[in-house]
Amino acid sequence: MLSHIARLCLVLFLVFGGLARPVFAQDMAAAEAAQLLEEQQRALDALTVTLDGLEKDITEHGDDDAYLVRLRLKLEAVSTEALQSALAFKPRLAEINARVEQLGAAPADGQPPEAETVREERQALAAEKTEINAVIATAQNLSLRSNKLIEQIATIRRDLFRSMLTRRYALTETFSGKMISDAVNEFGKFSTAITSWANFAYKYKFNAMIAATFMALIAALVLMFGGRRLVGGLFRADPAVEEPSYLTRLSVAFWSTLLPTGALTVFFAATFFFFSSNQVLRGDIGLYLRSAMLMVLGVFLVNRLANAALVPKLPQWRLVPVESRPARWLVRLATAMAIAVALNNFLSQVADQMSSPLSLTVTRSFVASLIVGVILLLIGNVKPFRAPEGNWKPWPVWLRYSLFLIGGLTIGAALFGYIGFAIFLSLQVVMTGTILVTAYIGFLCAAAIGAEGGLGGSWLGRWMMAKGYAEESSMDQIGLGVSVLLNFLILLIFLPLTLFMWGFQPGDIQAWAQKLATGFSIGSVTISLLGILSGILVFAIGYFLTRWFQGWLDGSVMARGKVDAGVRNSISLVVGYAGIAIAALVGISAAGIDLSSLALVAGALSLGIGFGLQNVVSNFVSGLILLAERPFKVGDWIVAGDVSGTVRKISVRATEIETFQRQTVILPNSNLINGAVGNWTHRNKLGRVDIRVGVAYGTDVRRVQEILLEITRAQPAILKNPEPFVQFSNFGPTALEFEIRFFLADITNSGGVQNEVRFGIMDAFNREGIEIPSATRAEYKRPVLEPWPHDDDKTEAEFAERERLKAEEEERARKGRRRPGKPDPA
Repeated sequence: MLSHIARLCLVLFLVFGGLARPVFAQDMAAAEAAQLLEEQQRALDALTVTLDGLEKDITEHGDDDAYLVRLRLKLEAVSTEALQSALAFKPRLAEINARVEQLGAAPADGQPPEAETVREERQALAAEKTEINAVIATAQNLSLRSNKLIEQIATIRRDLFRSMLTRRYALTETFSGKMISDAVNEFGKFSTAITSWANFAYKYKFNAMIAATFMALIAALVLMFGGRRLVGGLFRADPAVEEPSYLTRLSVAFWSTLLPTGALTVFFAATFFFFSSNQVLRGDIGLYLRSAMLMVLGVFLVNRLANAALVPKLPQWRLVPVESRPARWLVRLATAMAIAVALNNFLSQVADQMSSPLSLTVTRSFVASLIVGVILLLIGNVKPFRAPEGNWKPWPVWLRYSLFLIGGLTIGAALFGYIGFAIFLSLQVVMTGTILVTAYIGFLCAAAIGAEGGLGGSWLGRWMMAKGYAEESSMDQIGLGVSVLLNFLILLIFLPLTLFMWGFQPGDIQAWAQKLATGFSIGSVTISLLGILSGILVFAIGYFLTRWFQGWLDGSVMARGKVDAGVRNSISLVVGYAGIAIAALVGISAAGIDLSSLALVAGALSLGIGFGLQNVVSNFVSGLILLAERPFKVGDWIVAGDVSGTVRKISVRATEIETFQRQTVILPNSNLINGAVGNWTHRNKLGRVDIRVGVAYGTDVRRVQEILLEITRAQPAILKNPEPFVQFSNFGPTALEFEIRFFLADITNSGGVQNEVRFGIMDAFNREGIEIPSATRAEYKRPVLEPWPHDDDKTEAEFAERERLKAEEEERARKGRRRPGKPDPA
């Protein structure tokens, strides 16, 4: 009785529980959707408040380019967060649409009404969808508003840049007696600030300053000496080398500029970091110190680059074939120009911090522009080349007139009051020119390394080949890889520096990097550099894991388990192909590529496979069949048509066979599947060998049989079971034919055994006087031809006389055979 009641309760629970479960699931989904709506609405309200504040900041700081760039980054973050809020509802909207589709369309007028629960559920879903669409619309509006503010910032920045270049100052009002007094006052304020900070630092932070400077110096020395040890002789021009190669000169110029500049940069950066960490610097002093460091670094870079390219003391190391005296002048002029521009930038930072009068800024920029313009004219006037006749030659026409044009334009802009344009042009000539020349030398160096024989002919390549790290044939591939890596690093370093010189802010680079990393759309396709790199990284990890697992499975598991070599090869190949296929699929998914979008491509590929890749697919499928059925395996001795040899490798496209002449034959797998293949070692290496021998007629055949059996049984490699057998096979045309049949445990060693048996037969037959006849050969006698006569005229006359006599004899014979005529009837 109790069992019946329990069954009834269980049935009722299953029935009502099954009915209630969808309702409960719908209630849970609705509750989660309501919570999601509340969370996203709060997030959008917070983004609205943030956006209002950013819009106000744009109005208040419309003249600060760097601040506008920071506002742009914040606006892009707001736009991204708003779009993420909208995308958060995508799964719930998909569920609502699927449920509405399941419920079907509402009954039309005149049709029976639907169930109350269905109608209420339909209304609830429609209301929820309306609320979600309202929140999504709010998020989209916030994103659009952010994008409009970003466009507004771009417009303001363009106007600021245009205003800076086109603004004209009245020089008559700038150069006055008040300018001198303002300069004296500002210099006094600057000196007071420096002196007060120096007294404070000496009394309270002297030990910290010494320790910080020492640690920064250690860091710079590590980079300097470590880099010198790494690049070796490429750091310094060796006076003992009379004719250095072009690649060596490029490398020395590049590394002798890059390493010292990098070491100085590390020293300055570490010093500033340690000073800031130990609270040695005030706000204004920190700005002054950073500006002074940048000034010294810029001048140092220009001087090092000029010396590296022109090498005034070592003519054989110059990249530009100028004379020594002009080379010294060019180095001095380039350094002076860098000093003028760097000092102007430093004083500009000081003036901005101290809120100096505008007249000082205009005067300082005017003087710096004039200096740069005059130096450019002087450089254009230099005659750096000497003709064979001894007279001096100027620069090429295009370069000389370019220098004159830029120098004259700088001086003219300064004299007409366009100080902003003049100083901007001066800065680009010095700093951008320095950066581009350094990058150009790096590109030339990379191209020379990637050229055929470039790396192999360098000291590094010779050292690597001498140490056995690489062969001569592989140095070109290594050089090509090094060239690509160097080009990438040069772009990565010098492109941002060039953009900074042209007025772009670090925030601009950051925004572009974020845009490139997160992806940009081309039509319906979204390309993300970060996604592509992630996919490549995932595939590389999967590939190396697959190779490692292959090696571990083959070398540790199957080798210890004494698994057959063919089975090991098949399992290893299947694991490798499966692992690479899985790694490729995961990598494609990690790259953000929708595999469903490749359906059209897959259809096109299948069509192409059907027509153009039939043989490839046939070989591929045949390879899979060979790996699955294993009619032969690695190490087997097979015969396929005219090819006989040992199987060395079975892949999905072809099988590699090594013949006994050590020739490698690559056979397509379809040939092995469709044709007849003999396998001497399919199940085991046991095999029978047949040797034929003939004896002369009249020989005692029983004695021959005994001798052959004795020779065969004397060989230790021949099996006793099955027992060797001698068959009297035929009465041949010239001999009595016998056939020796014996078995070997390893048929692959049959060559040596057959050789020993034949030697034994010859020795035994010689002792017994048994003859091995050979087929008789017909003697062919070559006819002796008459020699060709030397006197052609005589021979021709004799031939003509013989022919005439022969013709007369024939005529007489013909007349003698003529019948007599009949008598006349009259």
